[in-house]
Amino acid sequence: MMELNEKGIQNKKIWEEKKYEMPEFDREKMKAVTLKNPVWIHFGAGNIFRGFPAALMQTLLNGGMTDKGILVGEGFDYDIIDDIYKPYNNLSLLVTLNANGTIDKKVIASIADAWKCDSSFSKEWDNFKKAFANPSLQMVTFTITEKGYALGRGTDYFPFVASDFAAGPDGKLNSMMSKITALMYHRYLNGKYKVALCSTDNCSHNGEKLQTAVMDVAAKWVEKGFCEKGFISYLENNVSFPWSMIDKITPRPDASVKKMLEDDGFHDTGVVITSKNTYIAPFVNAERPQYLVIEDNFPNGRPALEKAGVYFTDRETVNKVERMKVCTCLNPLHTCLAIYGCLLGYTLIADEMKDPVLNKMVNIIGYKEGMPVVVDPKILNPRDFIKEVLEQRIPNPFMPDTPQRIATDTSQKLSIRFGETIKAYLADRKLNVGDLKLIPLVFAGWCRYLMGIDDEGKTFAPSSDPRLESSQAYIKGIKLGDKGPFAQILKPLLSDETLFGVDLYKAGLAECVVRYFTELVSGPGAVRKTLEKYVK
Repeated sequence: MMELNEKGIQNKKIWEEKKYEMPEFDREKMKAVTLKNPVWIHFGAGNIFRGFPAALMQTLLNGGMTDKGILVGEGFDYDIIDDIYKPYNNLSLLVTLNANGTIDKKVIASIADAWKCDSSFSKEWDNFKKAFANPSLQMVTFTITEKGYALGRGTDYFPFVASDFAAGPDGKLNSMMSKITALMYHRYLNGKYKVALCSTDNCSHNGEKLQTAVMDVAAKWVEKGFCEKGFISYLENNVSFPWSMIDKITPRPDASVKKMLEDDGFHDTGVVITSKNTYIAPFVNAERPQYLVIEDNFPNGRPALEKAGVYFTDRETVNKVERMKVCTCLNPLHTCLAIYGCLLGYTLIADEMKDPVLNKMVNIIGYKEGMPVVVDPKILNPRDFIKEVLEQRIPNPFMPDTPQRIATDTSQKLSIRFGETIKAYLADRKLNVGDLKLIPLVFAGWCRYLMGIDDEGKTFAPSSDPRLESSQAYIKGIKLGDKGPFAQILKPLLSDETLFGVDLYKAGLAECVVRYFTELVSGPGAVRKTLEKYVK
């Protein structure tokens, strides 16, 4: 019987007969040396960590390139530790979803221990303090989502953060940023040892966000007399905050994967929905392509993760890789498919790639319109990257991503995903912004999407977006079948630089967008007809 626990994985033959890749190191020895002299602590115990960084460290352990694993902390959703880590002895199963419909299976055993990060769990909090006081600690990484770094909105702090400021490092803390700052103060008091705090969350300038939050909390505690003034100098001089770019999709546990595993005889497949609404299981299903690019700034050293496929480089190159992905090779294509997928009634992004017109549209936007101004980071080839995106990643039938999910917050995405390309065209005298034909069609499609009426004339609920209502207000009087003119109605939208990154009138693209929009609203079936007319 295949059980995901220490005893269950001892009989490797049963697993290997079913083509499960097993750990090739002495796990008990790994745990002992890691707890004695930890080198890597990670916060954020969810799917992306288990499906990516934890697997990277296993590669090093299997190859004899390290004898230490990872200590894991969860400072928000404690059910993950109680329901997913502890019952399975901190083991997990990584299921790689190949584009051809097959799966690869690997037992991940690189986690030495996992604890809830909160002072109310006194023993576990003491474990963290002990680890942070150890000079061996080289890096602390995070996958806590972009929200995890936020202390407030603008100059207003969240109430729970203000409570942390008043409590000090020895008090009951709420924010993960307060908790990490408290643990760093403990490291400061016990030797002022160097270390790297490295965000690996999928957000722009993630290291800067982490650094700003930690420094803000530290400054408040110094101001209130909770911390020595030297703590600020320590953070500035002995602690680094490397930037990174991470790219790998780890969706919620998939029912078809669950069944495949159960057919193998692996039955530890129960999906847990935590009190924080996290969908998680003993297995992680993930796509094969993965990229992790990190600024190589680790003052106390680091594991040799480049031997597992991580790119270590300078901050400028990290930023270029992110811009390549976000502005040209991935995110704009997703947004295009999200908008038109909703209008055409699709519920799966992968199915859209079977639509010849939509497939051709994203290929043209990527290769023809975006590639002439792509930011080339050199360490990754943009053409190879976008080819993988269009031929393997987006069409992968295992990826249960929906246009409705990706359409969330579209108003916040258009300026970076398309506006930067337009700016680059305007800045290059050798290029003509008028050659952009399909990016304006995406903008027109978004205006049509705001109507909440699909191509068959049926209403649908647009995805949540902070500017949805204010944007819809401009087109609320437009009905399917109206002939226009729409120029004056759309002008407040199309001239808004905060939406598109540029004033589309000044950029010379507004008239094209209005013309497309006029055709898109001309009646049922007009979206399909317009796409077929212009996607050539």
